[in-house]
Amino acid sequence: MYYKENWHALTADMTAWWQHEMDRPLVQVVSPRADRESSCVFDWWALLRPDVSVEQVHADFIAFCENTWFGGMAFPNMFFNLGPGVLAAYSSGYLLFEPGAGTSWFENPQPWEVVNTYRLQDNEWWRFTLEGMEYLADVGKDRYIMGMTDLGGILDVLSSFRGAQDLAMDLLCAPEQVHRARARILADWHRAYDELLPIVRRHQDGMGTWMGLWCPGTWYPIQCDFAALISPAQFEEFVLPDVAAQCQRLDYSIFHLDGPGQIPHLDLLLDIEALDGIQWVPGTGNPQCEAMQWRPLYEKILARGKSLVLQCFDNVHQLAPVLEGLPRKGVFISTYANSEEEGRALLDALSK
Repeated sequence: MYYKENWHALTADMTAWWQHEMDRPLVQVVSPRADRESSCVFDWWALLRPDVSVEQVHADFIAFCENTWFGGMAFPNMFFNLGPGVLAAYSSGYLLFEPGAGTSWFENPQPWEVVNTYRLQDNEWWRFTLEGMEYLADVGKDRYIMGMTDLGGILDVLSSFRGAQDLAMDLLCAPEQVHRARARILADWHRAYDELLPIVRRHQDGMGTWMGLWCPGTWYPIQCDFAALISPAQFEEFVLPDVAAQCQRLDYSIFHLDGPGQIPHLDLLLDIEALDGIQWVPGTGNPQCEAMQWRPLYEKILARGKSLVLQCFDNVHQLAPVLEGLPRKGVFISTYANSEEEGRALLDALSK
């Protein structure tokens, strides 16, 4: 690959990691290149800015790659970002982008009689994704890896349709409605994934996603951010079956465990044999992944034979003592550095 040295070594190591055969931590570090004056900055929300074309996004990403050192398992990963849970927009047509906040919103609460009409459709957002990904896949051949867009979690999409508070009540008062909607969304999720996959893999082996891990087969970061609002019993009834179904259908999967509110569901997730690993995200305002308080969480995940992905740090240099004595098989660490010199030193220290 043009912007990544030792690409074949990366794919070999990542393949071994996914197959739980890598007995050392894998680390990816991104930093500005030492021989460039410009910083490695890319606007991941550019696709939603009305004054920016897809052609300009490609040019800007190439400039980002030119000025970036991709260390260890890092690589140029172009995923088509319209926001987390964009399947909701493909179904309802609603997407609100706030340029100042740098985020998009899909939540547009509707009554059940409207929600029940939502299906994956040929609307502006779906066409934009198909056409945009085709263009980027073609012009980015051998320069960057094309990644799957962020389709979102099944119940998260339903939360966009109903509103989080109303959906929380629906679990109690209208469970059959929820179950029927879940089935429709799950079917549309896999239909969207299957239609986008040939575009993603048109000119490349393997694929990427928003999580930034290269994978030799089909994969996705499975999630349910709504799960922080519900009990383990509700998680087992309304979330776990869809997570298990997605794990069975995909070659590989990592669950995006987002914040302390989701820790009560961890044991249920670890019981899914086909789930390959857990990405731990402590959440805003909480001690990040280098905090010693999360060590028991890491012990539990690794003891069950699952991989552990850590990508959120206040000070990644403090991570080593937290991981000391833990199994190294399955650990994946992703971070950034302010300079290539710092990045290389960090890569060496964390890979031991």
